[in-house]
Amino acid sequence: MLEFTATVLETERGGDVHKVILDRTAFYPTGGGQPNDTGRMGDADVIDVNEDESGRIIHTLKGGDSIIPGRELLCTVDAARRLDHLQQHSGQHILSQAFIQACGAETRSFHLGAVTSTIDIDLHSPSDEHMGSAEEIANQIIFEDRPMRVHFMTEEQAGELPLRKESAVRGTIRVIEVEGFDWSPCGGTHAARTGQVGLIAVKSFERAKKMTRVEFVCGRRALLEYRSANSTATRVARLFSADRESAVQAVERMIQDNKALQRRIRELLQTALVGEAAELLSKAESAGGAGSTEYKVVRAIFDRRDVEELRLLAWKVIERAPAVALLGTRDGSNARLVFARSPNLPQDMGALLSEACQILGGRGGGKPDMAQGGGPNIDKLEEAISVAISRVS
Repeated sequence: MLEFTATVLETERGGDVHKVILDRTAFYPTGGGQPNDTGRMGDADVIDVNEDESGRIIHTLKGGDSIIPGRELLCTVDAARRLDHLQQHSGQHILSQAFIQACGAETRSFHLGAVTSTIDIDLHSPSDEHMGSAEEIANQIIFEDRPMRVHFMTEEQAGELPLRKESAVRGTIRVIEVEGFDWSPCGGTHAARTGQVGLIAVKSFERAKKMTRVEFVCGRRALLEYRSANSTATRVARLFSADRESAVQAVERMIQDNKALQRRIRELLQTALVGEAAELLSKAESAGGAGSTEYKVVRAIFDRRDVEELRLLAWKVIERAPAVALLGTRDGSNARLVFARSPNLPQDMGALLSEACQILGGRGGGKPDMAQGGGPNIDKLEEAISVAISRVS
């Protein structure tokens, strides 16, 4: 039912919205893992529908200043939203039974989301084979266009049926039948025949809370998911001047080539850093002497240099000769520091760097032989390194 008339019983004004109770309604309230219907009530938009503890259906309206108790209204349910929800919910019934038949996994919970839906199933070691088998069974039921029937029955009558799960209500029970396939107590909106579900596609699965969470789409959502996936795959293939089916191999080749290039870059970087360290040491001033170890104090500031590369450079400096390396880089909106010293020197780089980072308005730390950190005060980078030099010289 997508259109009906009803009489207003109660209204409650709250800011820009109205709360309205009707003498009867076809708007589905949020519950059972399924979101509410939306639509129109008279001249107002129905934006939310809920059921209170006493069983009253409360409609939340935007607008509707003319809606008052006693007035009869024409109400219209959003047909596209209703169709989407009944496709997802009916698809869930079919998929849940399919998982029982495919791998004995019962459904423990269901959530109908705005883009995708999920079920949590009692499956401890999920596999692609489990997903594919359940998906195949579910879609076979859809393609056979089996009737889906709604039954209202007593607890005793329901107890005689092979229900997939126990009913959460007492008294009169609403049971959804998928002919020759599934029986389940449920209060949600469902298709009249399985063919209305269109298609079920398992999008992903993951282990969650000792169960398996399965993400899936049905009906029009499955079509939209296909369009998106196909568009992405096609665009990727075009980047490699390949067809869609060959794109995976092209990406794999690119990844292997990139790994080889990265290894070669690291080798060349090591060689370059040795030379750069030697040049920095040749220009550095000496400190110590007169009864203590003589060493070099290397200072350098770079623009947008990678911190890991800066660490490697510092190591090359202190490996080549007794030295203290005080290196900095301007990295976008932050200043970064790497301080290091040779093993036979006494200075504590962690303490030194902590003081320098305070000047930069940040923090950092490390071991006595090497430390790194930074802060947002880029304009004080020179000052921070100068203070550090005054402490080690």
